[in-house]
Amino acid sequence: MTREIAMTKQPPQTHTQEQQDEHPQLHGTIMSSESHHQPKRKITLIPLVFLIYFEVAGGPYGSEQAVRAAGPLFTLLGFLIFPLAWGVPESLVTAELAAAFPGNGGFVLWAEHAFGPLAGSLLGTWKYLSITINIAAYPALVVDYLGGVAPAIAEPGRARTGAVIGMTLLLSLLNYAGLSVVGWGAMVLGVVSLAPFGLMTAMAVPKLRPRRWASQVEGRKKDWRLFFNTLFWNLNYWDSASTMAGEVERPGRTFPRALAAAVVLIAVSYLLPLMAAIGTTDASPDAWVNGYLADAAGTYKGL
Repeated sequence: MTREIAMTKQPPQTHTQEQQDEHPQLHGTIMSSESHHQPKRKITLIPLVFLIYFEVAGGPYGSEQAVRAAGPLFTLLGFLIFPLAWGVPESLVTAELAAAFPGNGGFVLWAEHAFGPLAGSLLGTWKYLSITINIAAYPALVVDYLGGVAPAIAEPGRARTGAVIGMTLLLSLLNYAGLSVVGWGAMVLGVVSLAPFGLMTAMAVPKLRPRRWASQVEGRKKDWRLFFNTLFWNLNYWDSASTMAGEVERPGRTFPRALAAAVVLIAVSYLLPLMAAIGTTDASPDAWVNGYLADAAGTYKGL
């Protein structure tokens, strides 16, 4: 009697259970595929450092205009002080808010949370336009430096246009591979782009004249607008890293460390090549145009 009652209380098999009983192999295959599902890859510390590096700086390219505007002393002081006075506070704000809002919206999420959807939409639109206009200068700037090796692309023409378009398409296509791949690609690109400046700095050591670092140009009016614009252009956009917060592994822990490392890396990557070029050449400020660092490196023996 008890057995009969227990059998009547047992719930009937659902349709899913019946399918599992009829097709045990199929059910096992589904469970196996679910158990082998790989989680989405996240950005770790080192790739994030280089992603931030390229968001903000990308190398000492374009820093020559600061020497042209204000002379060697103020340029070195600017690239020493500005990362601390501007980069550190902005990176701390970015680290805190990226940890509090770990989504890919970044600063758009911040503005929307504080001021509403309209503010978030406007900020996203303005930032998009700003970055689009800003980033358009980089391929042309790289071509200016490569012109010392390949003179054909230094002057306006098909070769220069093709080089700019080619670099733009290559880097654009790389983004479709995913942010994790882009992060490791940024690390490789960072090493490749900084290696010549590291070699340049090492070879400049025997020829350094530290007194040149403190030299000032007499009888020439300083262009403070160009000087500060150059500093801002080379050391801005720290908050852009926040748009990757949703892809970062443990953002509350990783972001502060990555930003701290990026501040040091960026400051050093500007200061050392500038100190090497200033300390080994007596060129007038008018000679400090885009690409002069490459010209200065070419004067060293063996380059």
